[in-house]
Amino acid sequence: MTDQAPEADAGIPGKPTSASRTTLSHIMTHNDTNLLGTVHGGVIMKLVDDAAGAVAGRHSGGPAVTASMDEMAFLEPVRVGDLVHVKAQVNWTGRTSMEVGVRVLAERWNESAPATQVGSAYLVFAAVDADGKPRRVPPVLPETDRDRRRHQEAQIRRTHRLARRRAIRELREHRLAEGYED
Repeated sequence: MTDQAPEADAGIPGKPTSASRTTLSHIMTHNDTNLLGTVHGGVIMKLVDDAAGAVAGRHSGGPAVTASMDEMAFLEPVRVGDLVHVKAQVNWTGRTSMEVGVRVLAERWNESAPATQVGSAYLVFAAVDADGKPRRVPPVLPETDRDRRRHQEAQIRRTHRLARRRAIRELREHRLAEGYED
C-alpha cells in the first residue's frame, strides 16, 4: 500500500473534522431482530457502514468504498423500538484512504434515560473515481483535543494494520517457498 500521511499531500487543502461529521438515526423494528429477539448485529453493522460511507463521501468530495472494518464492538443489546443513533467522523486520512470512527448509541423507547453507547467500530474507506481507481483525499484537520486523540489513535491502528498485512504476506511467501500450497 502506498497511501501516505496527510503531511505528504500538501496539494489538496485540508478539511476540518466537523465538515463531514454526521449522525444517522433509525428506529429498530421486528424486521431487524435475530432469533434471540434483539437487533441482529448485521443490521447494526450495515447502519455503521452507511454512516461511515456518508462521512467518507462527504470528506473526499465523491465516491468512497469500504476497504476494511475492524474493531466492531457490540457493548449492549439493541431492542425493538430503540432509536439508534450512528455517529461517524473521519479520524485520519492518507493519500487515498480515510479511517472513519463510528459510535452507536441507543435510546430505549420505554425509558427517559439518555442514550447509551451500544457499539463502536473503525472502518477504512478508499476514495475512488468514476472508473473505480483510487483518487486523492483532502487531509483531515482535527479541531479539538478529542479529534487530535482520535487522529493519533488512528495512526496507531494504521501502523498495526500495515504490519499485520506485511507479516501475513511474508508468512505466505515463506510457506510457498517451502513448497506448501494453501
